[in-house]
Amino acid sequence: MTKQATRFDFTNRAIKALPAAAPDTKGDEYTDKCCAGLKISVGLSSRKVFWYRYTTLAGKKRAIRIGDFGGIDVAEARQTVAKYRAIVDRGGDPQDARDRVKAMPTFEEFVESQYFPYAVAVKRSYKDDVSRYKNHLKAKFGKSRLVAISKRDIEQHHADVASKQSPATANRHLALLSAIMRKGLEWNVIDINPCQGVKQFRENNCRQVFLSMEQIGAYMLALDADENKVAVGALKLALLTGARRGEVLAAKHADISLDQGIWLLPMTKNGRSRHVSLSAEAKALISSMPRHPESPWLFPGYLDPMKPAHNITKTHKRALLAAKLPISTRIHDLRHTNASVMASSGVISLMTIQKNLGHSTPDMSLRYAHLADKTLHEASSFVGSAVTDAVAAAKAKLKEAEETNPEFEAVA
Repeated sequence: MTKQATRFDFTNRAIKALPAAAPDTKGDEYTDKCCAGLKISVGLSSRKVFWYRYTTLAGKKRAIRIGDFGGIDVAEARQTVAKYRAIVDRGGDPQDARDRVKAMPTFEEFVESQYFPYAVAVKRSYKDDVSRYKNHLKAKFGKSRLVAISKRDIEQHHADVASKQSPATANRHLALLSAIMRKGLEWNVIDINPCQGVKQFRENNCRQVFLSMEQIGAYMLALDADENKVAVGALKLALLTGARRGEVLAAKHADISLDQGIWLLPMTKNGRSRHVSLSAEAKALISSMPRHPESPWLFPGYLDPMKPAHNITKTHKRALLAAKLPISTRIHDLRHTNASVMASSGVISLMTIQKNLGHSTPDMSLRYAHLADKTLHEASSFVGSAVTDAVAAAKAKLKEAEETNPEFEAVA
């Protein structure tokens, strides 16, 4: 049997007829006489693969895989070689793109070795990023090449989170993914940000839970009966001042001036410092808190007083149960309750509420506007009464003029 020449004009029929490589070889390779650089390798199992072998202008010999025969025929292989050869003739290398993909870090590698070191240095909320990544994003995208993550992948994950949790949570995932991909684009790791154009879901987070005055009383009495006095003090201060949970737990003795009735918050959610005005009740509460001789914290941790307390939720839940209040009431709802009491007072403006709670824009305070309806009605009634009084006074003056001057003629 005549041995097949290793160099011949490729045809689909001729390639199909090529025998499997001999068992004692690593495989056979054949060259196309009509297309310089086009090769086909035949393995022990008769698998046939097209290759393009070339030499770059720098003199480097390389080979790039084109594809399996069957999925690709001779005509398609020659067209691919022509495209690759044009790149080589222009001084390029057809494998540059593939090499870049191979060198591309996975999502996990990029986030952990590049993004997180950056986030730790510049973001106050980096711990939230780390938690969201470890609990959700790592399992979803961790092993994928950064360049392989598509806009469709992002949209699908965004939708999945929204269906299982909430639109707001899904949007937080999207925000983190966008931040990661923006840095990948900025640092020339990827060429396109797949998050670009993915729209956030509409959020309906204006949950407004306010304790009534009766409920406030029951809640405070329940706290008085609880044994965890540090957590009790933190919860009471949150209600009395409207401060956020994190702000309360981060309170230091050095930031509080009882003489002036001022509590300095060095860093708030909005990234700015602000002062909280302390009522007599808040000052009395702070004064009553036992002070650890070495701890700087107003509410020190139980196991390690050199760290602030961090878990006050259990105490809050116990108080809700004891007071027979909805167990779904959050600690953050104490902040809403503080604002609702101010808004319902009839004398405190929404602007004052905005400043007291540290809202960056008036929009956040407008959620309490309906509670100020009493004030609005009183203002409207005042104007109406004033107009009525003015009309009555005018009539009285007119009547007096008519009585004292019979010749007086009223103007119609």
